[in-house]
Amino acid sequence: MYLANKHLPKDEVVYVCLTTAFAVMLVLTNVVGIKLFSAPPGGFALTTGIITYPLTFWLTDVVSEIWGRRRANLMVVLGFFMSLVMLAIVTIARIVPAHDYWVPQQDAFYETAGEYQYACESVFSVNGKLLFGSMLAYLVAQLWDVRVYHAIKRWTKGRHLWLRNNGSTMTSQFIDTIIVNSILFYWGFGWEFWQGVEVMATIYVYKMILAVLDTPLIYLGVYGVKRYLGLKDAIPEPESA
Repeated sequence: MYLANKHLPKDEVVYVCLTTAFAVMLVLTNVVGIKLFSAPPGGFALTTGIITYPLTFWLTDVVSEIWGRRRANLMVVLGFFMSLVMLAIVTIARIVPAHDYWVPQQDAFYETAGEYQYACESVFSVNGKLLFGSMLAYLVAQLWDVRVYHAIKRWTKGRHLWLRNNGSTMTSQFIDTIIVNSILFYWGFGWEFWQGVEVMATIYVYKMILAVLDTPLIYLGVYGVKRYLGLKDAIPEPESA
């Protein structure tokens, strides 16, 4: 296997894989997060970004636990720049002129390329606002997540992985929910104040449920990485870093 190549340090290969997964989950969140769906029970309105975005916090916590704060922050910054790349590409793709060949010969949703262009604009023009809010919220929330994670780890002297995982995720997800959804709902959708508050509160409750359900996964993720790398403890951070 390529991952087992003896010339590649195993810890670096695993870190690159986790960082790649992180960037993919983040970009997917920005792509699909524009859609609101009816979530059980009761048909609450949630953004589809909730499918992928919580995984980024899980990945951040796994990297924080194994490689430390600096590697986790590096992953966050790389994800931010990948979002910038996505924003540039989506903007170019949205403004280039549509061709008539865009209309399928069979089972077409629309009859003209102009209608397909309008559908594209209707999604990605709001997506630009979503991405702006997402990038702002993402940087603040993820860097906060890493900071709180390691603060709790110091306070508890390395004990209680569940506490630093949930404590960092719950506080950072609150920050993220307020920032990104305020921009999306009030700027992007033009909602009334309390309508946005109601949906944001619902989203946050679902995120907290996912954070609790995520607890066994953080233990599994940390255990799996340590076992694969043959580690008993975290990889020491360079003193000069």
